[in-house]
Amino acid sequence: QVQLVESGGGLVQPGGSLRLSCVASGSISRIYNMGWYRQAPGKQRELVARITSGGNTNYADSVKGRFTISRDNAKNTVYLQMNSLKPEDTAVFLCNADVLTTGRATISSWGQGTQVTVSS
Repeated sequence: QVQLVESGGGLVQPGGSLRLSCVASGSISRIYNMGWYRQAPGKQRELVARITSGGNTNYADSVKGRFTISRDNAKNTVYLQMNSLKPEDTAVFLCNADVLTTGRATISSWGQGTQVTVSS
């Protein structure tokens, strides 16, 4: 019904930058909140950043000042610009969106995830 596809992950050196993208498609009437989560091996999934349909944002304390979330509502896309990356940022990054479907159901949809590895 609703698909989220992430891209932009990869291997980067400490201090480097990456930009993640996530495109939503399918039976979408409206997208409310969009966000990025991450899960490192052996750890719980955690919120990285979230953005409302109106553009209000919130961030995990660990990424404030380094990461920036943005969205393009016309393209059903959310971005995560990640600067000053640290080895502890290594994780699978997953996109999430709260969607009102064309069938008038509100669902929380997840992408498959994209690997981000920060290492020298």
